[in-house]
Amino acid sequence: MSSPTPRVCCARPGHPPIVVLAAALAVALTAPALAAPPAAATPPAPATTSTTSEATSTPRTAATPKATATSAATQDAAAKAVIAPVAAPATEPATPAREAPTLALKPGEYLWTPELAPQGPVVIVISLPEQMAYVYRNGVRIGASTVSSGKKGYETPTGVFTILQKRKEHYSNLYDNAPMPYMQRLTWDGVALHAGRVPGYPASHGCVRLPLEFSKKLFDVTSHGMTVVVANAASHAPDVVSPGLFAPVDASTGHARATAKALPKGQFSWTPERASDGPITLVFSTRDEEVVVMRGGTEIGRAAVTLTGDPLSGTHAYVLLDGQGDGPNTLAPGRPPLRWLQVEVPGATPDLHQGLQTAIRGERLMVPPVFSQLVYEALTPGATMVVTDEPLQARGASTGLTVIRGQDDAADAEDDAVQPDPAGQQAEHP
Repeated sequence: MSSPTPRVCCARPGHPPIVVLAAALAVALTAPALAAPPAAATPPAPATTSTTSEATSTPRTAATPKATATSAATQDAAAKAVIAPVAAPATEPATPAREAPTLALKPGEYLWTPELAPQGPVVIVISLPEQMAYVYRNGVRIGASTVSSGKKGYETPTGVFTILQKRKEHYSNLYDNAPMPYMQRLTWDGVALHAGRVPGYPASHGCVRLPLEFSKKLFDVTSHGMTVVVANAASHAPDVVSPGLFAPVDASTGHARATAKALPKGQFSWTPERASDGPITLVFSTRDEEVVVMRGGTEIGRAAVTLTGDPLSGTHAYVLLDGQGDGPNTLAPGRPPLRWLQVEVPGATPDLHQGLQTAIRGERLMVPPVFSQLVYEALTPGATMVVTDEPLQARGASTGLTVIRGQDDAADAEDDAVQPDPAGQQAEHP
């Protein structure tokens, strides 16, 4: 696995500033200059993956958050420009610009891009019809994997669960001590997430099997009491059963989010009172031409932008650093430009990064100016932003994302569903 190559965006003398993703948000980046990359570290190769090209989250520079008070002039302008508040992340723009690519993984494959949202509340959605697991942090999808749920007669129950217990090492006492690695219990009467054989169809005795390497990564980002939603067509709405880039459920309650409608061009919503604190993640979909602001896993802002010219493809992530960049800030006049660290995403190419800069230089990217100012004032060091060609309204993934394929692991015996026996000991039933 190669180390990600960080890039600090700053100004070149004599050149106008450039904005990347936050450009759409009036957060001025300036022409990129490469920072010295960190010393490469070669981790041991995973035992159960044949592809290890995965990006590692880049540490952020700790800093004192800058003031977020909105000026009276900005507030007055916002009062005139803000349309009716958007209740939740949109999932169905009125006229999507292009056909959304399909997120199609083979049995044992998964996607893992934690750098898209390094902080924030985590929630998992298990889609039984799709035999897929989706992991969201700060409201943004950071992982997706194929799974194997309960077979006929041992169906995995649907509903909203919390993680009751976590054990890296667990064994079945009914099936020859078959291993159940990275077990995360959902119920006391027999349902858990754990590593196991993922053949591409329901094959367990009630648990949700995961590829081994994916289960390790998932184990590291979950916590006791965290929400897990198991859904099928009878129990949940289509947006939950086939989720997209944004979490379709509330991370704290597991309840489905209301569907927001697409905004007319040039308009935006801004409701920061919905989440007064928490990490901020900005997402700019070049496909949908929308920018969404998430704070603490809750949407607090959204704007319809205009991007003309050739389409931009790929996914990139950035982290806001302390301090300010060089040169003027043309999209937030009178405000210092900000410094962003670019973090490589698996499968990403320079095309999107360069294409965005070209679009901004050529004034092909148009963002509501009041929205830009409001977002600028809300940002603090450590905020992240994602520029992607992935649609916001439907499940799908950019073809540029790297798919990681896991191999069958040791936990492929009939080793599922854990429950406490009458004596209080844990036993597995068929």
